[in-house]
Amino acid sequence: MPDVTDESWYADSIATFGDRLAAAREAQGIRQEEFAQRLGVKLKTVRQWEEDAREPRANRLQMIAGMLGVSIMWLLTGEGPGVAPPSSDDNGKMTRLRGDLRVLYRDASELAGRIAALESRLERLIGLEAA
Repeated sequence: MPDVTDESWYADSIATFGDRLAAAREAQGIRQEEFAQRLGVKLKTVRQWEEDAREPRANRLQMIAGMLGVSIMWLLTGEGPGVAPPSSDDNGKMTRLRGDLRVLYRDASELAGRIAALESRLERLIGLEAA
């Protein structure tokens, strides 16, 4: 994943599939959780797509393009109808903030999973002590 503090992380020449997917999703105002639910996939899957760890299958790709109002070609290559890159008139501040926000969402989700696991362990321990 590109350095989120780099002002040009979304330049057409270096944007990845994951960058374009995230940009198109954000342009529609859809959260990752909502996007995953609409597509019928796990949140982890959407995150992996946006982090370029995995790519969706062709049938999902068609659904994604239709849902986000972009072309499949743009998602894959950056060519064709898609989402305009962030404007440069904000001196990269908005780009950095969005990147930081993406990292925070990911971190918060991971933390929620760890909290849930600890709660589960605690409940098991309490159950054992009561027995």
